[in-house]
Amino acid sequence: MKHIINLLAFLFVPVLIVISLVVFYPDVSKAVKTAQAQECIDCHVSKGITASAIRDWKLSKHYEAGVTCADCHIPVKEAVKEIHESKSSCEDKRVRRLVSPRNCAQCHEDKVNEFERGKHALAWVAMMAMPTTKDQPSVLIEGEKGCGGCHRIGRDEGKCDACHTRHKFSTVEARKPEACMTCHMGFDHPQWEMWSTSKHGTIYFTEGKNWDFSKPLSQWYKEPYKADSSTPRAPVCQTCHMPNGDHGVKTAWGFLALRVAEKDPEWAKLRNTIMRGLGVLDEKGNFTERIKVIEAGKVVRLTAEEWEAERNRMIKICSQCHSPSFAKEQLEKADQVIKESDKLMAEAIEIVESLYRDGILERPKDYPLHTDLLRFYEVRHPIEQKLYVMFLEHRMRSFQGAFHMNPDYQHWYGWAEMKKDLAEIKHEAEMLRKQYAQAKQKK
Repeated sequence: MKHIINLLAFLFVPVLIVISLVVFYPDVSKAVKTAQAQECIDCHVSKGITASAIRDWKLSKHYEAGVTCADCHIPVKEAVKEIHESKSSCEDKRVRRLVSPRNCAQCHEDKVNEFERGKHALAWVAMMAMPTTKDQPSVLIEGEKGCGGCHRIGRDEGKCDACHTRHKFSTVEARKPEACMTCHMGFDHPQWEMWSTSKHGTIYFTEGKNWDFSKPLSQWYKEPYKADSSTPRAPVCQTCHMPNGDHGVKTAWGFLALRVAEKDPEWAKLRNTIMRGLGVLDEKGNFTERIKVIEAGKVVRLTAEEWEAERNRMIKICSQCHSPSFAKEQLEKADQVIKESDKLMAEAIEIVESLYRDGILERPKDYPLHTDLLRFYEVRHPIEQKLYVMFLEHRMRSFQGAFHMNPDYQHWYGWAEMKKDLAEIKHEAEMLRKQYAQAKQKK
């Protein structure tokens, strides 16, 4: 009899536990997951590690929805090899420090798919395709303390936490322009500086604290004529580059403001000079193997249709606040800034090319043609360094300032600096020619 009672008790206890879970946790799976998460938390607390991660997770929508540590840090089978083989200090050998977007796709498949169509997904590929990336210290690339720190957004199929910071993963935070400023600032793409000091940025900094960023982007102008102080009255980065929350971020001109299908004959000639300086075209105007670098990162628009699609999308976005004719006019003015900048850039490239052609500068064996703008700062002569800065810093600022509606930035940080660069390149070339002539006379 005693054995029977013990057996019944043994069977009854699990039943009682299940009944309790059902009563107090209608979603049993959530209760189990919560218990698993508590094990993770208890272990981390006992070791005194990752306190901020736990705090932020408890403040997140993920916490409210029952999304726990294991949902993110145990890679799904679809995750890439690099994620499955990434570092882990956890006693649970399934756990990985890095998180795959394929894990995120379990709940956010549409956003992951959108991201994969955009330029951010190609950020790591574009960086690795550059000819001199291999020459940089590993800590700057693989260690993500330099170029790799921003380009990581496209690493291992993408990093959602580049914008939705760990472990809160707030959509409210990601809708604010500050979410973009870590990468979109500085030398070659200072969009944060030029936008934040534009009139659009001024309005944000004076009124933005009252705007409702909890509202999805698609809802901001659903009632376009309704006056509401909680609705943004000036665009932020996400308004223009992520319309309706679309994660497929693209621009009409691409990173380098070059398009292959150029209808303007004068401009096409300028573009060809610049493409030659990039090593993408040979002296006969044919594509070189280097075109694969451009294609890999999609930093140049290769068809007229591709350019037109993005331009029309931007006009539609601007027309939420402005008339379509005004938006089109302003964008076309910025196009003309590119052309005028290209005139200066092409002249500078031709000056440096002529130094190689005339034997004044020795052409390195690993240069595709005469100049090589994609070498960036890995060059042999100061005149090439000046040419690189003119291209990747000042030309970028000239046209980016125009598109971000900041005339002062466009002029003094872009156009004026390009004029200065060109004057210095002309002077340096003249000095090199004199030195070369003198050396030949002595022989």
